[in-house]
Amino acid sequence: MHHPRSQHILEAFQAFLTTPLAAKLQPHSQANWEKSILDLFDQTAAMVPAYAAFLCTQGIDPAAVQTIADFQRLPLTTKDNYLRQYPLAQLCRQGQLEDCDMIAISSGSTGQPSFWARSLTDEFQIATRFEQIFHDSFQVDQRQTLAIVCFALGTWVGGMYTANCCRHLASKGYPLTLITPGNNKSEILRVVQALAPQFEQVVLLGYPPFLKDVIDSGLAKGVDWQAYQVKLVMAGEVFSEAWRSLVGGRLGSMNFCYDSASLYGTADAGVLGNETPLSICIRRWLADHPDAARSLFGESRLPTLVQYDPSSRFFEVQDGTLLFSGDNGIPLIRYHISDNGGLIAYSQMLQFLQEWGFDPIKALQGKRGVYPLPFVYVFGRSHFTVSYFGANVYPENVTVGLEQAPICEWVTGKFVMQVTDDADQNKTLAIAVELAPGVIGSEEQRNAIATAIHQHLRRLNSEFANYVPEAYQTPHIILHPTGDPDYFPVGVKHRYTRS
Repeated sequence: MHHPRSQHILEAFQAFLTTPLAAKLQPHSQANWEKSILDLFDQTAAMVPAYAAFLCTQGIDPAAVQTIADFQRLPLTTKDNYLRQYPLAQLCRQGQLEDCDMIAISSGSTGQPSFWARSLTDEFQIATRFEQIFHDSFQVDQRQTLAIVCFALGTWVGGMYTANCCRHLASKGYPLTLITPGNNKSEILRVVQALAPQFEQVVLLGYPPFLKDVIDSGLAKGVDWQAYQVKLVMAGEVFSEAWRSLVGGRLGSMNFCYDSASLYGTADAGVLGNETPLSICIRRWLADHPDAARSLFGESRLPTLVQYDPSSRFFEVQDGTLLFSGDNGIPLIRYHISDNGGLIAYSQMLQFLQEWGFDPIKALQGKRGVYPLPFVYVFGRSHFTVSYFGANVYPENVTVGLEQAPICEWVTGKFVMQVTDDADQNKTLAIAVELAPGVIGSEEQRNAIATAIHQHLRRLNSEFANYVPEAYQTPHIILHPTGDPDYFPVGVKHRYTRS
């Protein structure tokens, strides 16, 4: 059967297979970036029924958008004002959901799923982000490599997307073999011990705290990680450079800039950017120079720092939060993802570091992974969630646990969530709970609250239930008296999360 879609996929796959990575990442002028994004806007306005209707309700004539300045005056799109307002098919080109061959799911704030349609061609540009890491950091083109996908499998976004992108790289000729145990820890360890000796290196792909749990459990069972030349690909969490050093040390890492990398991605649009040896080198230096980091980022905490390709994902910053535009099964224009962060041009970054007396390119000693791509830094979501083993934990989920009898008689309903690290860099979901006036609090009450929150988190949040290992799911509850000045000050707008 011949179909125009088949020809389009064939051409896209051919381009992916035959275009060298360096050619894809060659510098483009700002004019080229701007033309690319304006072309995407024109196509989306003309071909996506939902976006055409959205512009109409905003009183915008697409033909009036002629320059990048015009583009940057377009209204923002969000889940609430765009994605949830139209049927899934209307968000796709020509209103045809059948042109997308896969649907993935991420949990919404009340456990209601969000659906993300995509086609095979969407995966090729995401596969390029994986190729950057596998080629430049891990030298997979020269080493027989076993890639073990440790993200949750099934309908959730991360696992299947990762597996598909790795298979595309193998199709391109990389000596890469894939296996997908998902987030089954015992199966991962069984795979490592059975197969790793047959390869020159192993790549574990998963959420940082889960990978650490796998590594620590393996050490306890006598797994000789250092014999397997293990590399890590991570996503979904901001982690410290101390964490990278600790985990890398347990794996026998010899070069932290080249032995692991993190992806910055969203369920909405796949991978938006990725750590490179250059960005890791810079971040590790900034971790040791907090004054420089504070001057660069404007905060004392260290964000995720990645590089991105503007020809694939076009970023903007508004009021300290990130917007992006990009082509997907559901094309997105000026999409607000509620991530706090910012952008730094390549030349601006190198100039800043030079003024502080650091040359990261010299520090890398001329190795792979240096491209003149801009940087994006990400602190995390601006709305009240915490990310735990890659799952978004929402206040709405926790509230239900506190509303159960007799717990509702003991507490005010206020709480603060945060993800904490112990001395060994293990993650814990800690929840500070405000007791009702006159309630002292007991160990029995603390345990009852932890059990109720755990039960309803699992019920309401499928990501939490499937991403977070069972041993880490029960939250650590700390009971505080009414009006505790550190967590529940009187007369101050309450925040449900803490960094």
